[in-house]
Amino acid sequence: MSEKSPVYFVSLGCPKNLVDSQVMLGLLEKDRYSITNEPNDAEVIIVNTCSFIQASKEESIETILEMAQLKESAKCKVLVASGCLSQRYSKDLEKEMPEVDLFIGTGQYHRITELLNHHGEALRVGAALPQRSYVDQPAFIHTEKDPRTHTGPTYSAFLKLSEGCNRRCAFCIIPALRGNVRSRTIESLVTEAREMASRGVRELNLVAQDLTEYGMEWKYKERLETLLPELCKVEGIDWIRLHYVYPDQFSDELVAIIAREPKIVKYLDMPIQHTNDRVLKSMNRRLTKAKLFDLMSKLRTQIPGIVFRTSIIVGFPGEKEEDFEELCTDLVRLNIEHVGVFRYSKEEGTKAAEMAEQVHPGTKRRRAKKLIALLQEQSLKNHESYVGKSVQVLIEGPSPETEFLIQGRMPTQAQEIDGHVLLNDLGDLDLSLNPGDLVEAVITEALPHDLVGKVTRVLSPARLNPNAGLKTQIPIVQNLIGNRNGSAQITH
Repeated sequence: MSEKSPVYFVSLGCPKNLVDSQVMLGLLEKDRYSITNEPNDAEVIIVNTCSFIQASKEESIETILEMAQLKESAKCKVLVASGCLSQRYSKDLEKEMPEVDLFIGTGQYHRITELLNHHGEALRVGAALPQRSYVDQPAFIHTEKDPRTHTGPTYSAFLKLSEGCNRRCAFCIIPALRGNVRSRTIESLVTEAREMASRGVRELNLVAQDLTEYGMEWKYKERLETLLPELCKVEGIDWIRLHYVYPDQFSDELVAIIAREPKIVKYLDMPIQHTNDRVLKSMNRRLTKAKLFDLMSKLRTQIPGIVFRTSIIVGFPGEKEEDFEELCTDLVRLNIEHVGVFRYSKEEGTKAAEMAEQVHPGTKRRRAKKLIALLQEQSLKNHESYVGKSVQVLIEGPSPETEFLIQGRMPTQAQEIDGHVLLNDLGDLDLSLNPGDLVEAVITEALPHDLVGKVTRVLSPARLNPNAGLKTQIPIVQNLIGNRNGSAQITH
């Protein structure tokens, strides 16, 4: 291999997996590797895989096989499959995929350079490799001391609070793939947030398998309620967004913090999965319909204008037609603004896979289609309420649909999943808008997934430090199928 071996990197799965990918990229760049956007130029190709559900497993395997062809047609000498697929199936994959040189599980990804260097040295001297798979019980979680290459937009970043999950939802394989909860300290998280802000990040997206489990292994001596006020003190951060906040451990103190802290956007990603009590119990969810409705009422009362995202599973084993109809009625009553609809996926190793009364695939498709249509109508009505109102918009750049539209997001829209504000009119402003700018816009038109608006003024320009060395164009392919829910996503 050359002195600086070029690496091509593909990251599949959820934002938590993306953070792992960014840490690996940081470790690679600190060592003897460089990052390339061209797979044909790469001596090393790494695919950080997802295997939460059947669709993501298939995509991971297809991507690995596609990259394996470059060992014959291009410069690739080493192919690595890391992440959840390797953690779950490394022994089987060793037999089925001889093209892959290294399988690295979710607990060993921080050893990426060590393992590549060892492999490269063995190739150089013609020695046999002692093993191909490096998988054990996950225990590692990165800190602010680990290098991490920022990918994607310079103005937005994910901050992973903890790794693993102590819940045992009947449909979910994540505890087996990621281990039990292990949290970072408040000091570590605040330090990384400050470093991100110094590089131009103004939107901080907090992620974990469950934010409410943060600090549980320390008996909550450090917890979400003590972390959030400290993050709000970080200069340069304008928006703090909470993803994956479970409803059954939502404290009154947390409600009050979200209400009073202006930097915490009035948006909650709160997975509920279902509303029927019998189905929820079968899922091993610690929630009842009554508790959910009480919490939603409290949040809407104490935090005016709050917007919710949730995920719903249809076709869970034993879900009857009347259960599904109850779910539809409840979602209309709750009027949740952003909903991801998932068809239940039977995953080996989960309790739900062994349950009787598995729902027919056709029934799952029909129910998902019906629910999506209902939610589209509801989404359009919600969006129509914005017409004529002034809102904050974070500029993302030109719309991929046409160069004549500028694309941005309100505080109540998370990146990639919640739609956009499409700006087709700069009014009398004689300016060009840059990614990361915060502007004020008046909404002029409502669509089921997006809004259309007119810019009225610039609130705050992007704070990108030109010397920060951020890399916005590197080969990260993020697929949001691999969400927290154990089933394939269909969004409206």
